[in-house]
Amino acid sequence: MIAEKTQAYKTSLEQELREILHFWEENAIDEEFGGFMGKRDFFNKKVEKAPKGIILNTRLLWSFSAAGNHYKNDRYKELATRAYRYLRENFRDTKNGGVFWELDHTGKPINTRKQIYAQAFAIYALSEYYEYCKEAQALEWAEELFQLIEEKALDPDQNGYYEAFQHDWSPIKDMRLSEKDDNSSKTMNTHLHILEAYGNLFRVKGGEKEKKALENLVDLFLNRFLYDNIWHFQLFFDDNWKRANNLISYGHDIEAVWLILEAARAVKNEQLIQKAASTTIEVARTFLKEAYIKNAGVINEKDLDSGKTDTDRHWWPQVEAMLGLEYAFELTGEDIFRKAERDIWKYTLKHIKDRKHGEWHFRVDENNHPYTSEDKVSMWKAPYHTSRALIKLLKNHTYEK
Repeated sequence: MIAEKTQAYKTSLEQELREILHFWEENAIDEEFGGFMGKRDFFNKKVEKAPKGIILNTRLLWSFSAAGNHYKNDRYKELATRAYRYLRENFRDTKNGGVFWELDHTGKPINTRKQIYAQAFAIYALSEYYEYCKEAQALEWAEELFQLIEEKALDPDQNGYYEAFQHDWSPIKDMRLSEKDDNSSKTMNTHLHILEAYGNLFRVKGGEKEKKALENLVDLFLNRFLYDNIWHFQLFFDDNWKRANNLISYGHDIEAVWLILEAARAVKNEQLIQKAASTTIEVARTFLKEAYIKNAGVINEKDLDSGKTDTDRHWWPQVEAMLGLEYAFELTGEDIFRKAERDIWKYTLKHIKDRKHGEWHFRVDENNHPYTSEDKVSMWKAPYHTSRALIKLLKNHTYEK
């Protein structure tokens, strides 16, 4: 019976992965202006002349490349190459280095700021594409971006990475990644995706500089961002690591622990591995108590000062939770983590998956009503979280236990 349930779960994950990839293949290509379109609304209708964002495009490159690497075939090579070429021809700043934030629908830059979050995603995607298609220029560009971040964004005095710059890498007043973020010079979210990017680059290339930078990032997460008295990661800081607020993002908490653990294992630092493992377990336990609701998924965030809780269920924390909880199960063997993981999956298929218009809802409220103002395709709506979690869950070696 256990084996049958396990196989049914794996089959469900595999089917959903293929459906998600198919949706993006069928609905995201921009035949008129090249690359991929910038936006499709809640009802999956194309939004004409929508701008094209770097985050969507790098995440598409990563997703199609990762899918090709997962299936070990050429099924997604044309899509991955389409994403790579558009990124190289349109988003690349050949004068100042780095990638632009946003283009208009024809591919001309309209927001040339240098968000470090975006540079990191470019590294993440390019290194994955290199592994898939063996395009040497992609790896060279990824390494160039790594050197650029280390040169321009690393704080040599207080450590950590600055959030954003002008197009020419001069200081910028408004560093925010999005309108809902705090205007802080150092953020957990950007560091998390630098960690992710450096980890992927180190995996495919190696290198002492990359290893040292990755090790430093793991240390920052475990000793700067983590508040181990409450087992949450703080999100926003100034130059000198003074905390800006007390907001908790449950999705980022559970996403961070497995990324940190993978990075610690990659650099083979036993002390960091042990601390990352214990942190994964403690954060996962806290997550189950505070963010997970049986039969009702994962809530979004909470302000620990005011007590205000955002009970919306966003799509991406559901799959990050599944993956983070799977890592906690791997470390402990405690079935509480796996039961919650599979319960979240049932909830996601029932309430987050959009069976009428395709793909997944961006978010639903606590009564499981979707927000029709949210998009299916946009700067912040891509197949990256979903495809990554599903691929990693399918690869996990503990399923036969």
